[in-house]
Amino acid sequence: MRARLALRQAGQQVELREVALRAKPAELLAASIKGTVPVLVLPGGEVLEQSLDIMRWALARSDPQGWLSAAPEAEQLRWIELNDTQFKPLLDRYKYPERFPEASALQYREAACALLLRPLDQALAATQAWIFGPQCSLADMALLPFVRQFAAVDAAWFDAQTELPALRNWLQGFVDSALFKAVMQQRLPPWAPAQPPVYC
Repeated sequence: MRARLALRQAGQQVELREVALRAKPAELLAASIKGTVPVLVLPGGEVLEQSLDIMRWALARSDPQGWLSAAPEAEQLRWIELNDTQFKPLLDRYKYPERFPEASALQYREAACALLLRPLDQALAATQAWIFGPQCSLADMALLPFVRQFAAVDAAWFDAQTELPALRNWLQGFVDSALFKAVMQQRLPPWAPAQPPVYC
């Protein structure tokens, strides 16, 4: 999701191949032995295997709203690293507690709130817009898809949270945005070699 958001924002057209991970095509494994998405194969043969790398590659070519310059890189990366290295594992445990029986879903949810969501709500309340102020940043778009996943695990609980008003407004603005809707509307069946190319 975040790779596609940045590609669209930057106006970088790529051939899009939807992949069903339970039936990974040989072409995916030939491009990247990790066998997970996203994978971006550049015209020169270089392969980008991480969504954040794809975001930065796209925005380095065109950044019309200044996501990269909205805040110092180190400040943006602090939020992104917290999300990617600590929040994401808690999100996985909250979504699939049966796979991680050492704690309950509620314990994972509370840990995720304490780690990222409450500090993020405080930052957003101070700026009243995006994480760093009136301008959207790379960090905003790197975190939003994961916060959206978190909110969807128990939407009724999340919608009732009065302690996260700024976070909820931030997320709703993202879900209502033309960029998000444009990316979400392009739903494709799993790719097969015989299919004509689809570009996004």
